[in-house]
Amino acid sequence: MSVTLIAGLGNPGREYAATRHNLGYTVVEALAAVEGLKWKKESRFESETARWDVRPGVTRLLVKPQTFMNDSGRALRLLLDFHKLPVDALIVAYDDLTIDLGRVKVSVTGSAGGHNGVASLLEQLGSGFIRYRLGIGAPRPADMDLKDFVLGKFSTEQTNLIDQKLTTFVDGLRLLTDRGYAEAMNILNRRDHHDPDQA
Repeated sequence: MSVTLIAGLGNPGREYAATRHNLGYTVVEALAAVEGLKWKKESRFESETARWDVRPGVTRLLVKPQTFMNDSGRALRLLLDFHKLPVDALIVAYDDLTIDLGRVKVSVTGSAGGHNGVASLLEQLGSGFIRYRLGIGAPRPADMDLKDFVLGKFSTEQTNLIDQKLTTFVDGLRLLTDRGYAEAMNILNRRDHHDPDQA
């Protein structure tokens, strides 16, 4: 059986819902909703999961680690070990300050770039997982701390843009799982660069 993990990073709890740092959660929740999947709490993996049986022999497991962002790698390590999967069977959707809001890029290398969730993954898993980087870049007040910015909520205008882009984000994840990293990166990253109306 072929199993792929699709994880969205975020912080559990109502107070963190709809914050910039929870955009990874938002996108995997949207994918689960489109496919009619049910979320299940799995305490042994410190995660919520939704099983997506695409076709016989092909399963995608959607994951929301419940460890808080800074410990995301621990939960995903438990799942990879349980399913006996290599690190490249993991796709991680997360917010990225260096990318404009509403855009997405795919990569497999690079540093954590100041993102504590990615830092935890690199510490627990090493490199090689596929990164689905969701742009949250926007001018922030000069006197606002970076942590306060990422844990802040989107403005109404920004929320409307995210809502408009959710289908595109979900389609990008499908492309990534259906056609592989190299082709998805070629299509999504090029589209992102050349077409400002597409994510």
